[in-house]
Amino acid sequence: MTANPPTRIAQLRQASVAMLDGLTPAQQRCQSHPELSPMLWHVGHVLFMETYWLAERVFGDTSVTHAWRDLYVPEISAKDERSARLPDAADLRAWASALAEQNDAYWQRANDVDHPLLADGYLAAFVRQHYAQHLETMRLVRAQLALDAPEPVALTMEPAAPDSHFETIAAHSVNIGTDTIDAYDNEQPVFTAYPAPFAIAPHCVTNAQWLGFIESGGYQRREWWDAPGWAWREQAAVEHPQHWQPLAEGWAIAGDEAADTGQQPVHGIGWYEARAYARYAQARLPRELEWEAARRAGVLRDVEQVWEWCADAFYPYPGFRPFPYDGYSMPWFDGAHFVARGASVHSEPEVRRPGFRNFYPPTHRHVHAGLRLARA
Repeated sequence: MTANPPTRIAQLRQASVAMLDGLTPAQQRCQSHPELSPMLWHVGHVLFMETYWLAERVFGDTSVTHAWRDLYVPEISAKDERSARLPDAADLRAWASALAEQNDAYWQRANDVDHPLLADGYLAAFVRQHYAQHLETMRLVRAQLALDAPEPVALTMEPAAPDSHFETIAAHSVNIGTDTIDAYDNEQPVFTAYPAPFAIAPHCVTNAQWLGFIESGGYQRREWWDAPGWAWREQAAVEHPQHWQPLAEGWAIAGDEAADTGQQPVHGIGWYEARAYARYAQARLPRELEWEAARRAGVLRDVEQVWEWCADAFYPYPGFRPFPYDGYSMPWFDGAHFVARGASVHSEPEVRRPGFRNFYPPTHRHVHAGLRLARA
C-alpha cells in the first residue's frame, strides 16, 4: 500500500461517523452483543486512537486524549460499562469534526517531522487499518441490531452434501507473511514454509451444505465434536448458526435474504462448529500455512466473502517482535484464540491481503466467519 493519502483517512473517518446514521438514539447506545461495544463507543474510539497515535505519541499533545482516556482505551473501559458514559450522537459528531480538523493539520506537519512511527508512512497505514477494522466491527453491530427485525422471512433452501471436489497442492516452498509497511507485527517476519502435499476445497461451505449438516444431526451427534466444543454446545444450547432462526416451515436467515441464499458461504459459526462440520464431511480445517499457500497459488474461489476458520491457534511467527506496542498481538498467543483468514463482505481494502491474520475465541459466532475444507 502507498504512504498516507490524507483523503483515505478522511474517507474512513467519515464512514465511521456515518455508521450512526439511521439508528435510533437507543440503538446508537445499545450493546447489541456481549462482545460488541455500542456504536457510539466505536465511533469515538477510532477518532480517539488516531489522535492518540498522532497528536500524543508524535507531537506530545495530550489535550484531547487525557480527557477521554478512561472511556476510549479498551483496557481500562469495560464493554458493559461504556454505554451509560457515552455522549449523545450530536455531541459526538461535533467532537469528531473538531478532531478531524486538528488531526489533518497534524498530518500536514508530519511531513516535516522525523519520528520512528512516521518512517515510510507506517503510522498512516496503521491508522488506516485501525479505522478499517472497526468499520467492519461496526457493520457487525448493525447486523446484530438487525436480528430484532419484527417479521422474519422464511427462505426455501434444500440441504446439500459436503464438497467432493478438492484441489491438490503439491509439496513446495512458499513465503509466508507480509513485507510491506502496512503489515501488523503478527505477519512478520516473512519466512519460508514447506507445506506437505494437501488438498483444499476451492469453495467455502455454503448455507445449503450447512443445512445438510443440521439435518444429519450435526448439533446432536457427539462423535463429530471435540470435548470442549461439545461442552460449549450443550451449555450454550447451540443448534444452528447465530443469525439463523427456525420457523414452522424453513429458516429465516437475517441479512442473507437472496435468491441464491443456499449457495452463499455460511457464516455465523464459531471454530468449534467449523471443526464439527469438517469431521462430518470426513475432512478437516486447513492449517493456516496451507490456507495462505493455497491463496497465493490462486486456487481459492469465493475468497473475501467470509472469514475462514483455520485449524491453528494464533501463534507468533519465528522471530516475532511486537510493534508498535506489546498489546496488539502478544496477549492473544494464549492457545485460546484461533486464526481466521481471508476477509468478509464487511472488510475494507486495507485488510484484504493474503498475509492478514484475524483471530478469535472458538465460541465467537458474530464475526462473519465460515470455513472451507481441507484433506491431507
